[in-house]
Amino acid sequence: MKKIIIIFLIILAVGLGSGIFVYLKAVEPVKAAEKKAIEIALKETRLKEVDDFQLYNGQETYYVLKGKDKNGTALYVWIPENEGRIIVRNVKDGVTKQEALNKLKEEKNPKEIISIRLGIENNIPLWEIYYRTEGDLINYYYVDFETGKWRKNIENL
Repeated sequence: MKKIIIIFLIILAVGLGSGIFVYLKAVEPVKAAEKKAIEIALKETRLKEVDDFQLYNGQETYYVLKGKDKNGTALYVWIPENEGRIIVRNVKDGVTKQEALNKLKEEKNPKEIISIRLGIENNIPLWEIYYRTEGDLINYYYVDFETGKWRKNIENL
């Protein structure tokens, strides 16, 4: 009985160790992208403090940062993964995450909101709302960050 418990614990430890190793390897590219984005933002924009980092994979991949400048003004920064123009906007100059969600709810009937995040398409900052409808269909709804107007949607995937 003692041997069985020891063997079980060894198998459990190896399985747990392997799982942790795989997880760390999986998040390594995201951590490298975050480090690169922060370096670029601190060097090439007025951002002085970073509070949040997200990856946006649309037509092109962008790093999206939220932070503050030296005066404490909250900013969003969109940095293209490859070559391209860095876009900086004051948080207060755009619609909030909640306002974007309210716009979706005015026009659609989402069953479940999966995520809301900042993105960018054709150099236009936007909110991407990923949600499910009845029948568990996947949908994307895009709201212009600056105007709060609907930009596009992708439905019934």
